[in-house]
Amino acid sequence: MRRLYTIIFYLALPFLALFMCWKGRKDPNYAKGLKERYGFYHKEKKPTPQGILVHAASVGEVMLATSFIKALQKHYPHLAITLSTMTPTGAQQARQNFGASITHCYLPFDVPFAVRRFLAFIQPQVVVVIETEIWANLFTHLAKKNIPLIIANARLSARSTKGYLRFQKTMSKLFKSVTLVCAQDKISAERYMSLGVEEKKILITGNIKFDHNFVEKDENMEKLRRECAQRPVWVAGSTHAGEDEIILQAHKKLLQKFPQLLLILVPRHKERFALVAEEIKASGLSFVTRRSQEDFSQANVLLGDTMGELMRFYGVAQVVFVGGSFIARGGHNPLEPLAFKCPVISGEHVFNFAEIYQQLSQDGAVKIIPANKDSLATQVQTWLENPAKAQSVGAKGFEILQQNRGALAKLFTAIQPYLEKK
Repeated sequence: MRRLYTIIFYLALPFLALFMCWKGRKDPNYAKGLKERYGFYHKEKKPTPQGILVHAASVGEVMLATSFIKALQKHYPHLAITLSTMTPTGAQQARQNFGASITHCYLPFDVPFAVRRFLAFIQPQVVVVIETEIWANLFTHLAKKNIPLIIANARLSARSTKGYLRFQKTMSKLFKSVTLVCAQDKISAERYMSLGVEEKKILITGNIKFDHNFVEKDENMEKLRRECAQRPVWVAGSTHAGEDEIILQAHKKLLQKFPQLLLILVPRHKERFALVAEEIKASGLSFVTRRSQEDFSQANVLLGDTMGELMRFYGVAQVVFVGGSFIARGGHNPLEPLAFKCPVISGEHVFNFAEIYQQLSQDGAVKIIPANKDSLATQVQTWLENPAKAQSVGAKGFEILQQNRGALAKLFTAIQPYLEKK
C-alpha cells in the first residue's frame, strides 16, 4: 500500500508544483518555498546535527508548539531546534515567535528522494510531530535510520480514525515506526490503539493547549483595550465560509438593542479576508479593517485581517463566539478566550475538541447553540444584559483551564530521555 501511495504522490508532483505557483500569485511565499518542498535547502540554513526536529503543520500547531519549544530552549540552550511547517502562514508565525533562535524550513513532499534529502540536511536526534500529521515515507525513513519519532499532543478525530481503519493493516505497519504517542486524552489513546499502536507506546499526557501562555503583556492589546473602552465588544474568532453571514445578520439584530456594539470578526484563513470584507460590505454594515489601522470608533465591525492577533481581540471582548462550529469543521480551541475569562458560545460541531467541550458544557462554562442568527443574537444579548452571569460563566471556564494544566510538563518529561540519549 505504501508503494501505491508513493507512486500516486510521484504522479502528483507536477500538479503540486503548479498548485504552489498558482497560490504564489497571491502569496509569493508559496513559490519561494517551492525548492524546499523537493528537499533542496540552502546550506546557510543547515542546523547543527543531532538536534531536535519539531513539525507543526500551520499557524495553530506552531502556536501550540511554542511553549514546548521555549521549554526546550530553556533546558537545552545548546540544542539545535528545527521547526518545519507546511504553510507560509505557519512559517511567518514561526519567525514571529522565535526569530533566528531556531531554524525554520518547509516539510518536503512525502516522496522518498525529498524525504532523504530533508533528513540528511537536518540530521535530527529525535523528531516530534505535533498532533495528527501522518506521513508514510517520512515515518518509514525515520525508522530505517533509528531516529525516535514522537507524536506529541496526539489527537485523532472519529472521522480520521474511520478513514484510517479502512487501511488498518497498512496503518498498523506504519505505526510500528512510531516510538511514542503522547495522547491528549483516553479517547485519542484508544483510537490510536485501534489502528495498531501498541499500548506500551502510548502515554496520556493531556492537552498542552491548557498550558499555553495565552495571556501575555502586550502594548498593542492595551492600546486596543483603550480604543474599545467605551463600547461593548463581542468577537467571532476563527470563522469559516458559511458562518460569517449568520454572524453579520446576528450583529445587525443586536445593533437594534445595542447601537454602540462592536463586532470583531476574525476569519480563520487569510485567503478569505477579502471575501469576508465583501460580505460585510454587502450586509450594509460599516466596517474598518485591522490592517488599515484606521479609526474604528464609528464602525459596526472591525475585520481582523491580520495574522497572530486573535488573542488580542479575545482580550478586549465581553462575549466570544468560536468559529468552525456552525459548520462540520469540528470547531476550534475554546481555551484561548477562556484565558481571559470570556464566556464562550459555540455551534454544535465541536468534534475536534470533543473532550474539552464535554467538560466545559458539563460545568456550564460554554453555551452550545444551533447555527442560526436568532440563537446567536439571543445568547450574545443575554450575556451583554447580564454581565454578572457572563462573568460567572467565564470564571468557570478559566477554573477548568487552570485545573487541567500540567500536560506540557508530562510531555517534556516523556521526551527528555530521547534528548539526552547519546
